[in-house]
Amino acid sequence: MSWLNNKGKPQVAVATFVFPCQSSHIIESKSFKLYLNSFNQSRFDTMETVRQTLAADLSTASNSQVSVTLFGADEFDCIPFSRLPGECIDELDIEVDSYTPNSDLLQLASEDVVDETLHSHLLKSNCLITSQPDWASVVISYHGKQIDREALLKYLISFRDHNEFHEQCVERIYCELWRTFNPEKLSVYARYTRRGGLDINPYRSSEQDQTPYAVRTNRQ
Repeated sequence: MSWLNNKGKPQVAVATFVFPCQSSHIIESKSFKLYLNSFNQSRFDTMETVRQTLAADLSTASNSQVSVTLFGADEFDCIPFSRLPGECIDELDIEVDSYTPNSDLLQLASEDVVDETLHSHLLKSNCLITSQPDWASVVISYHGKQIDREALLKYLISFRDHNEFHEQCVERIYCELWRTFNPEKLSVYARYTRRGGLDINPYRSSEQDQTPYAVRTNRQ
């Protein structure tokens, strides 16, 4: 994002925003982009003043305590690119014929209790308003009966023609995995590619003290 200092000189930064899932409102992404662009010709004393303004406005709009962090343009390691945790299931040789969400695709591999983290880069859904594609990589961590990986990959691919917001998709995946398998622990984290300079990365976990992985994929 960008703004002007008191002398009218442009300033630029990378921003991260964290909204708690307990918020009563979700900031709609187009309005969020318009709001951020409203800073472009606005003057501020310091970067900290910008951060405080962002935090106050977004906290009021979402009715929650929003965390805002600003990084300078030369802070190249602020959100490092890295591999997603766990094993990638994308190379499984499967046949797919369902492209709308279908939790009936989900199956157990065994009754054995495991602790594993899996990820896929094949999650795609579509914007509920514009029907534009939303591309994502998703991480699923759980402790419970072993999930069949081929079935899980088919299930994730089944979102391909589905129209729903990023946050709703992750919530749906989390709830359907929880309802189907009743694991002891479960986390679902999606890293969506950017549209209009803004990437949305919903995170849902059964563990209150769990925090999202500080990673950015090469697609972002």
